[in-house]
Amino acid sequence: MKTSVEPKLISGNANKTLATAIARRMSMYRGMRIKLVDSRVERFHDQEVFVEVFENVRGEDMFIIQPTSNPANDNLMELLIMADALKRSSASRITAVIPYFGYARQDRRTKARTPISAKLVANLIARAGIERVLTMDLHATQIQGFFDIPVDNLYASPIFALDIAENFEDLSKLMVVSPDVGGVGRARELAKRHDLDLAIVDKRRSAPGEIAEMNVIGDVKGRTCIIVDDMCDTAGTLCKAAETLIEQGADEVHAYITHGVLSGPAVERIKGSVLKSLVVTDTIEATDAVKKATNIRIIPTAPIFAQAILNIANGTSVSSLFESETLASIYQGYYGND
Repeated sequence: MKTSVEPKLISGNANKTLATAIARRMSMYRGMRIKLVDSRVERFHDQEVFVEVFENVRGEDMFIIQPTSNPANDNLMELLIMADALKRSSASRITAVIPYFGYARQDRRTKARTPISAKLVANLIARAGIERVLTMDLHATQIQGFFDIPVDNLYASPIFALDIAENFEDLSKLMVVSPDVGGVGRARELAKRHDLDLAIVDKRRSAPGEIAEMNVIGDVKGRTCIIVDDMCDTAGTLCKAAETLIEQGADEVHAYITHGVLSGPAVERIKGSVLKSLVVTDTIEATDAVKKATNIRIIPTAPIFAQAILNIANGTSVSSLFESETLASIYQGYYGND
């Protein structure tokens, strides 16, 4: 028989810092201590994943916090095996909290004889016994339709809007910029929150991985530009877009990116670029290089994830978290203290 109505959290190794922060934030909301379920997620010598849960989870509402970031395959397997362990331990419901959903870029067949890996991952997650998914800023929103289970996709744009209001004095000078045509919807959503102008960088590739030219659609002269996107991997496109905006007369260029993948030469490129600042969330565990970079800043997602988990557990609305007024109260202590 279930003895507790409180959700229980368990974490893999992908982002223990964020998982701990979510538990701490939930403790503040509930006025009682909520901690991560005691468990171990380890590797055998041949790198097989082994999971053991040390607490009774029978009949419990379980939330696995595990982004599938680098190394994507290892973290994905941890998620699936943790779900199997909880299912075999008679958990009543298992929700996967995947702040960064890996393989999301492979959401369609771009040419013959290629996979739709995002759909395969969705199938694996559902077959592992996971009954619900909570994530943030999916690379392609249609991925929600790949699942036959409920998917709650949170958005970072309301958090970015709060941060912009806190860190920029003259909002009239700001212009939101989409780094490509495909991201216009995301950029427009952020621009609407402060009634800002919108521009687009149109990029044309001469070969895969190479950008032949960039053209700016919109007048950015004398403006403070804010590039917004869902992820930044090697930062080549981002840094080139920033250079193009400066060449077109922009005074400053900042960037707000949800998922700081920042692989390979990304950090060095950003440090040496014309970007005044790059703001990323903590959906992916920051490396030491990212933490030390003077023009990279990390903002928290624990408040919104903690509230979303509580709303799911209590059967209340998650979409209410998209409203600026709701989010402002959740982020009290980070923004709007005056």
